[in-house]
Amino acid sequence: MSVSRPLPAFSFLTTAYRTEPYLVQTIESVRGQTRTDWELIVVDNGRSDEIAAIVRSYASDSRIRLVRQENRGYEGGVTAAAALARGQYFCVLDSDDLLMPDFCARTGTVLAADRGIDAVGCDAFLFDDHGGTHKGYLRSIGFRTRPHPGHPLTLTDMLAGYIPYYTGAVRREAWSAVCGYEHATQEVEADVVMWLRLVASGFDVRILPERLARCRVRKDSVSRDPAGVEAFDRRIQRSFQTVVHSTSRAEDLDALRTNLQRLRYHQAMRQARRSLLEGDLVAARVEAKAAFAQRHTLRAALVACSLFLFPQTMRRLHPLKQRATAALGHTIGRRSESVSRL
Repeated sequence: MSVSRPLPAFSFLTTAYRTEPYLVQTIESVRGQTRTDWELIVVDNGRSDEIAAIVRSYASDSRIRLVRQENRGYEGGVTAAAALARGQYFCVLDSDDLLMPDFCARTGTVLAADRGIDAVGCDAFLFDDHGGTHKGYLRSIGFRTRPHPGHPLTLTDMLAGYIPYYTGAVRREAWSAVCGYEHATQEVEADVVMWLRLVASGFDVRILPERLARCRVRKDSVSRDPAGVEAFDRRIQRSFQTVVHSTSRAEDLDALRTNLQRLRYHQAMRQARRSLLEGDLVAARVEAKAAFAQRHTLRAALVACSLFLFPQTMRRLHPLKQRATAALGHTIGRRSESVSRL
């Protein structure tokens, strides 16, 4: 007689494509949870024999399951995992990122204490392939104050850019109500759209201030490729605009407008920097002026003026600034790792 397994509390939805070097670490971070009532569904999103072999090496752990399919894109991989999930809470976890050991314990405690809470997000460490730890996710998107888990996120908060880290715990019913990642296209960021839809639909979303995950900033990631960065910027901007039809409140529309101006400002500043380093002074000046048009900051004004008055000096100074910043980041990362081991 077969014995049915108890339903897990957490379902981790992981789509894997060309992440063979990192997948074991991701799986081990799930297995290292202080709570054991979870399942991990890994979608081999492209039929990689190596990915399949890695997952099958955990055959003795019945909580870990493998799904194989042709590559259906990131959203298609997550959706395939969600279709088989049996847990109360759905958690997207990329196949090169990691969890801290108490992710399930902390998010589960909040959700169990109040059935009215539909989803819980968190902060995360950003780290590179060399182990260097950078600033946290929430700080990187502009959070100036520590989030309070007792306060639900409002649509105004979200449209202002305060989006939880992509790995959170979402009740099954809430995930299904907004269709998870199902209707996301490659023109938007699926996690951003899902968080926005949850709040726009009236679901209660909280953010924990703790860093309960680790997000890998890979050397070959989109964030290091100029074309990829520009495409990502466009997807982020479109993501925020997907729910604008659901509100007519002046506060929401003002928050969205300010957020889009901020995003376009940073986009123009990056483009100005890149054009300068590529020797295209005309384009650099145009982008610096575009940045100033979005936000009248002292930084944008100084950059624009310097590009007209001292262009060669700007070209010489920028690489030095980059190297100094990188060196400082690695030093801080090593110190953070050392402190964590004490």
